[in-house]
This record gives sequence, structure tokens and C-alpha cells, in this order.
Amino acid sequence: MDPTGTLPARRRLSRHPAQVVALAFAAVVALGTALLWLPVSRRGPGAAEFVDALFTAVSALCVTGHVVVDTREHWSTFGLVVILVLAQVGGFGIMTSASLLGVFASRRLGLRSRMLTATESRGLELGDVRAVLLGVVRVSLVVELVTAVLLTGRLLTGYGASLGAALWEGSFLAVSSFNNAGFVLRSDSMTAFVADPWMCGPVMVAGTLGGLGFPVLLELRRQFRSPRRWSLHTKLTLTTTAALLVFGWVFLTVNEWRNPATLGALDWWARPLAGLFQTTATRSSGFNSVDITQMNGGSWLVMDVLMFIGGGSASTAGGIKVTTFALLLVVVFAEFRGEPSVAVFGRTVPDRVYRQALTVALVSLAVVVVATLVIVELTRAPVDQVLFEVVSSFATVGLSCGLLVQLPDSCQVILAGLMFLGRLGPITLGAALALRERGRAYEFPEGRPIIG
Repeated sequence: MDPTGTLPARRRLSRHPAQVVALAFAAVVALGTALLWLPVSRRGPGAAEFVDALFTAVSALCVTGHVVVDTREHWSTFGLVVILVLAQVGGFGIMTSASLLGVFASRRLGLRSRMLTATESRGLELGDVRAVLLGVVRVSLVVELVTAVLLTGRLLTGYGASLGAALWEGSFLAVSSFNNAGFVLRSDSMTAFVADPWMCGPVMVAGTLGGLGFPVLLELRRQFRSPRRWSLHTKLTLTTTAALLVFGWVFLTVNEWRNPATLGALDWWARPLAGLFQTTATRSSGFNSVDITQMNGGSWLVMDVLMFIGGGSASTAGGIKVTTFALLLVVVFAEFRGEPSVAVFGRTVPDRVYRQALTVALVSLAVVVVATLVIVELTRAPVDQVLFEVVSSFATVGLSCGLLVQLPDSCQVILAGLMFLGRLGPITLGAALALRERGRAYEFPEGRPIIG
């Protein structure tokens, strides 16, 4: 402190890196809302409603894909470009922000923790911020370019689109896919391509890659043929992602196989494709190739779980992240076996790490429960539908069971807040918890409350 007893100006003006990220995203939301509110952004006469512009801007920047108006019919070409740019900025910003927060957190930890982090995070250039930024740019551009070429070619050869229309729709869908944004230039999302693997395939692959996260993608590029050398983070992300995809694919396909309003209306060979596409979309991309409103209640519940878990850390996907979920499972199994410590893939997990995972999961669950309760009390809508919309918003997925467009403006604003919180909350909370690591020179006597 200076002689007056006040903090130095530099300390008073400095902010936590997580706060900087949140403020930057809030500023871009404000800019996007202003642009979409302009009359030039709307296809019809006059300007768009403020709530529609705000909701769409948040949905695009937070790469959610929730829509309260028809994307193609409501927004002009200028408005669609704004949405596409917001989705690109949102996806790029999330991947770089999460990666850089991880770099910053590793530098602020103690020496032992920094060494462990460096060992288990080989996918990140912990000492080179420029390498992180350039790496994210390269990965994004390559995946989006390849996806755009494949989709454009299919639209040209299989659907008779003109070169300009095919290029525009293919590029739009490629950016939306990799960034898990969920926006499509069609009112029925991807239902027109439900039985077309040449359209669904590139979208699924791009969305899955975007949902793995930059650290995993970078490590796979470097050591794809040496899985034994992969970091614990990469192993957990890939293993848990594969397990969730297989589980969701089998369950949704079997549960909807005879539903005439969804998979039951398709040829037998197209049903597994539709089930797989919907499973990958549920992880965060938010596209739908079947009518979500007609799915069975059990399918909705499983989709709630998959949406809440989400994708990989430092990725374009939302949710609490697969590593958080995997660590909690490992802790449960270790406790059932009576093991004194938690270990996975030959590595012992420090107790502070799974305490952080438990905190992120429980805080996220509390947010979902409170938001669901508030909207149910405001609208008296069915709990299962409200829960689906809330989880989809918080996990930045963008799927809807049909209730979203029926909600009043107040509830749509709540869901917009959930999208913003769900997009940045787990990232900033995880970074904040990591940066709060501190030592203690003493320990209290043990106490054992009764459990269960």
C-alpha cells in the first residue's frame, strides 16, 4: 500500500484473467446485439425485436444454436454474416481463452504442480502464447475448409444447387459444425439430409473434432501413432467421448427404432445413421436430423445427460466437460474398491483436482435446477420440457423440444443468461479454483461424520 493506505493503481486496475474473458465476451454480445438490431439485419420491414437480437447474438457467440425466429427467413444476408462471424469468434475465442487460462493457471501454481501440469499437458505450448493462438487458427481453418469443400461438392452433385448457393451453404454449415454452433440455413435443420451420409458424415466429424478441444487435437497431430505417450487429459477425453458416443448411439437408436415420428419412418439402414448423428449433435453441435419434439421421454432424459456432460475441455463444446465427468466416475470406482488414492491410466490424481471437478459439477447442477424451477413457476410448463430447454441452453447445445418459441421474453432472457453462463462458467470456475491453490502449515484433527 501507499502512504494513504490505498492499493497501488496497477493492483486496483488489474483483473483476474477469467474476468477479462467474461468481459470480452459480454462486449462482443453487446456489439452483436446492436448489429442484429439494425433494420439491415432483418429480411422484413423494420428492425428485429430487441430480445430476438439479444438472444440470437448470445446463441451465436456462445455457439449454442438456439433460435427463437427462423434463421433463414428472418435474417437478411447481412444478418446471417453477423451470425456466422459471431459463431466463428465464439468458437475461436473459447478454444484460445480456455487454453490460455490453462497456461496462466499452470504458471501461477507451485513448482511441483507446474511440473505435473507440464508433464500431463504436453498438447499445449505452456511457454508460448503465440503458439497456442496460431495452433487454434490452423486447426480451425483446416477442419472448416475441408468440411466446406466436402459439403459444397455434395450440394452441387446431389441436390442440384448452384455453385454460389452450394458454396454459401456449405461454408456456413462447415463453420457452424466445427464450432458446434448449430445454426443452419434451413428451417428444418438437417432433416432433409437424414439418410445422406455424405452430408451427415462431414458435419458429425467436424463437430466431434471441435468438441475434443485444441490440446487433444494438437497432441494427436504430434503423437497420433504413439498412444502410450498421450497425456492423461487426452486419454480421458478420448476414452470418455467414445464411451458416451457408443452409449448414446445404441440407446437412441434402439429407443426410437419403432417410433414412426422419428427413426421408425426411415429405411432400416438409415436408422443407425440418424441415431449416430443425433447422438453426436447432442454432445454440443445442436443439429437435428429427426423431429426432437416427437422423441420418447426416455430419449429426452438420456439427451439431457449427454448434453450436461458435453465435450472436451478447451473445445467448442459446452457442458461440464468429459474430463470432469470421467474424474468423478473414477473417484466413485476408487471409493467402491476401498483404494486409498485415485488413480487412472497409471497416474495418481491429486485430491484437489477431483475436488475441483466435484465443485464444477455440483455448481452446474445447482444452476440447472434453479433455472428449471424458476421457469416452471413462471410458465407452469411441463418439467421435462423445461428441463430439456434449460440443459440445452446451459450446455450450449441448442436442441429444443418445441417449448422455446412458446416461452415469454422473460424466460428467453433467462435462457440467454444460461447460455452465457454455461459457455464461460465452467471454464472460468475451473481456472479460478486452480489459481486459488494454497498451502497450509497445519492440519486439523480428523472427523468422520456419518455418510448415508
